[in-house]
Amino acid sequence: MENRQGKGLSFARRIYRPRIIGTAMCCISVIAALYPLAKPGWVWALLLVNGFVWPHLAYQLATRSKFPYDAEQRNLVWDALFSGFWAATLQFTPLTTVTLLSMVAMNNVAAGGKRLLVRGAVAQVVGVGVAGLLFGMQFNPSVSLVQVYACLPMLTLYPMAIGMVCYQLAIKLSEHKRALSALSRIDSLTGLLNHGSWKDLLQLKFHKCQQQQSHATIALIDIDHFKQINDSHGHIVGDAVLRQLSLELRRSLRENDLAGRYGGDEFCVILPQMPLDEAAQVMERMRETFSNYRNPQIPELRVSLSIGLASFQPSFTEAAMWLNAADRALYAAKDTGRNRVTVSDDRVAHSA
Repeated sequence: MENRQGKGLSFARRIYRPRIIGTAMCCISVIAALYPLAKPGWVWALLLVNGFVWPHLAYQLATRSKFPYDAEQRNLVWDALFSGFWAATLQFTPLTTVTLLSMVAMNNVAAGGKRLLVRGAVAQVVGVGVAGLLFGMQFNPSVSLVQVYACLPMLTLYPMAIGMVCYQLAIKLSEHKRALSALSRIDSLTGLLNHGSWKDLLQLKFHKCQQQQSHATIALIDIDHFKQINDSHGHIVGDAVLRQLSLELRRSLRENDLAGRYGGDEFCVILPQMPLDEAAQVMERMRETFSNYRNPQIPELRVSLSIGLASFQPSFTEAAMWLNAADRALYAAKDTGRNRVTVSDDRVAHSA
């Protein structure tokens, strides 16, 4: 329900300003066509209310409603009914009638598509019927120069206002699409790339290294005995450790390095244009820094990292071979005591 209310409020706010402009422009057009006709005073009063009071009343009705979106849809139907009423009241003066009915129809299509267009058309017919009962059905084919000038603002300014609203909506939709795309690539707990996104980028970096004969290093990082941390201290503490590691990765890595969460307690990093020895030094510094992590609530908690490194080799025919080399180095680090950085040739580069 909250989502529906939020959507409706946004919808009402988007329509508020174009309705103010549209009804004012319509009022000018109707005045020019209504002036030569002998109509009672209440018709003029109704016209002024419709042109200058109704937009604000409609906005209040929508924003104060339990379901603003539905209320605003009803307001748009009332807009259509008014347009039909004024068209018949003006004895279907061609230019003003076409301007009124077409502008309202355009508004309904932009706001609610085919369904609202049909509802609006029905409301226009009802409005015509009401005016016909009050004043009779007449047709006045004459169009004065004053009416032409009076319709020009409606034919120019109002479409611009609708176009601006549609443009702003398109921009917002584009922003939402980019945000959703980013969310689909990001691990929600750590804020790093998720497993699938990181592997996709690994493929791209692998092919780039092949084509440009450049070098790069990948690292697989595992938190030692992470299951014991979860079992002994709970998943909240475990999650805090994972977030801390992601924070250390951001602090330690360059802007173009790509870090991701590969699995539950396993992280992965692509280090473009970084030789193996330099990558080992970066990972060693990060390993030492992370070993100093302390949880204020659990001062006895100690954490450490096992890290496997592999540099790109021209002999690799696919990215999986590169990843497997780093994976073997990681398991070598675990098998030789953990809390260390190991390179893919299974020799220990640095140890605690």
